Amino acid sequence: MPSRSSPLYASAASPAYESYTPSSSSSSSSEKIIYGGTSSTYGQPHRAWVDPKSLANYGDASQIQGNVSHYVKQLILNTFIAYGAGDEHCFGHSVAKAVKFVDISAHESHEKHGRMESTTVAEIVISKSMLNGAGMLHGGCLAFLIDNCCSTPLVALGLIQNINGVGVTQSMNIMFHSPAPPGSCLRIISTSIAMGGRIMSARCEVINKKTGSVVASAYLNKMQPTISKL
Repeated sequence: MPSRSSPLYASAASPAYESYTPSSSSSSSSEKIIYGGTSSTYGQPHRAWVDPKSLANYGDASQIQGNVSHYVKQLILNTFIAYGAGDEHCFGHSVAKAVKFVDISAHESHEKHGRMESTTVAEIVISKSMLNGAGMLHGGCLAFLIDNCCSTPLVALGLIQNINGVGVTQSMNIMFHSPAPPGSCLRIISTSIAMGGRIMSARCEVINKKTGSVVASAYLNKMQPTISKL
C-alpha cells in the first residue's frame, strides 16, 4: 500500500461514469474508501465493447476486502461470472463458480512514479473434477483459472481510470512450478502491469495456501477488440 497521500489520491480512481459512485451504505463503516468517486483526470469516456455496469449482479461483494469501493468490487464479480463462468453449459462453469475473491485493491506504485496498480486475490479449493489422471490439478484447469483471474486487476484498473479494462486474451505465458493435490486451497494473486490504448498486461502467482509453495506463475496480455469485427 502507498505510504503517501496527495490530491490525486482523492480522485485518481474516480471514473467519469457517475453510476460508479459508491453510496454511503455500500460498504462497512470500517472500510476506508480510497477509490470510487465521480470525476476522472484520465480522459473522457469512450465506447466499451463490454461495459461492466451493464451486467446483472452476481454474488455479494460485501465480504471482499480491499480499498476500492464496494460498487467496483461488485462490478468485478459481475464481469468475472458473466465472462469467466458464463451459463451452466459453458466450459469451466463449475470451476469459475468455485472461485472466491477475498481482496481487490489499488494503489500508486512508487517504482512506477505514481502510476496506478490494481491487485486482486482469489481463492479456490481443488475438487476432484479439476484433477488430471495423476490425481493432481490439471494444467488446463489451472490455465483457465489464471486466464480469468489474472484479467480482473485490469478490469478494476479500467473502472478506476475510466478505461475499458475488459479485453480478450492475446497471449499467456505460464510456468508450472509444483503440483497441487485435491483439497488444496489456492490463492491466485494477480496484479496489473500496464494499460495502453489497446494492449493490457497483468501477472499472477498461484500459491498453495497451506504449504506456501508456488504452484504456477504467469504473464497475461489482453487487447481491446475492434468492435466492427465482433
